[in-house]
Amino acid sequence: MAEEAQQMPRSSYLPRRVAMRGLAAAGAAAMLRPVGAIARPGTIITRPIPSSGEALPVIGLGTWITFNVGEDPAARDACAEVMRHFFDAGGRAIDSSPMYASSQPVIGHGLRKLGRTKEVFSADKVWIRGGSRGPAQIEQSRQYWGVPRFDLMQVHNLVSWEEHLPALLAMKAAGQLRYVGITTSEGRRHREIEQIMRDHPIDFVQVTYNVLDREVEARILPLAQERGIGVIVNRPFRQGVLIRRIERQRLPDWAAEFEAANWAQFLLKFIVSHPAVTCAIPATSRVEHVRENMGAARGRLPDAAMRRRMVAHVEAL
Repeated sequence: MAEEAQQMPRSSYLPRRVAMRGLAAAGAAAMLRPVGAIARPGTIITRPIPSSGEALPVIGLGTWITFNVGEDPAARDACAEVMRHFFDAGGRAIDSSPMYASSQPVIGHGLRKLGRTKEVFSADKVWIRGGSRGPAQIEQSRQYWGVPRFDLMQVHNLVSWEEHLPALLAMKAAGQLRYVGITTSEGRRHREIEQIMRDHPIDFVQVTYNVLDREVEARILPLAQERGIGVIVNRPFRQGVLIRRIERQRLPDWAAEFEAANWAQFLLKFIVSHPAVTCAIPATSRVEHVRENMGAARGRLPDAAMRRRMVAHVEAL
């Protein structure tokens, strides 16, 4: 998502498909289990949200581009099927934004069709210039989703954050939201993100992180652990580019040591094995891909030594 894209009208987004926080901090760190440790059969790996301790599955569902299918009933139903398999596999967190055009009403369609409104961890964003316009946008988003309130509301790409953030914190205090966060993508404005993390009582920060884009390892992820802030990871596959770059290569045999059966699970397990990460949100519009993605929330996770090996291997491809 380019910074310039923030100002593009909804009509400029065309539908297309993409093949894809201390006690609480200590609890999260425990999830960086050594290779050889394994979750109980049938269980899904979760992380505690640092500010509350609420458990959240480590794999969520993003909707950038993939759920922007407009009014097409067949495409909407296909997205609902993705959501069905996501929930059935133990998923909870779905992330969207007003920036994502028709994605919000498509989510609402799926939640109503599946009867899963009470199960979803609803994460959305305020994305509009001027703080006075934020409440109306949030309410419109809520109506699209059909949820009584959002679990998490984030200031998208820090747009007018100085105005929106106090309003969101007030909404949380009034019980109109459960959690408050900020987002950025593609490595932008990290210094400003860090300052907000230090100065404001936010619950979540959403950043880009993957096996090749690791800038947040230096400062933002350690700061999130220090400050008790949950981390949501966007663009785990570089909007599909990373998957397409490596999918023709043979998955290394040693990926079996942390139970990665395919490249999607390899890449996602690298992300969610970092102790600061609460949840990754790969986006897809295909059932087979959401099944692959949710497989990363089960079984072993790589330890620190294996993570280094994973980085070296992908960089060499």
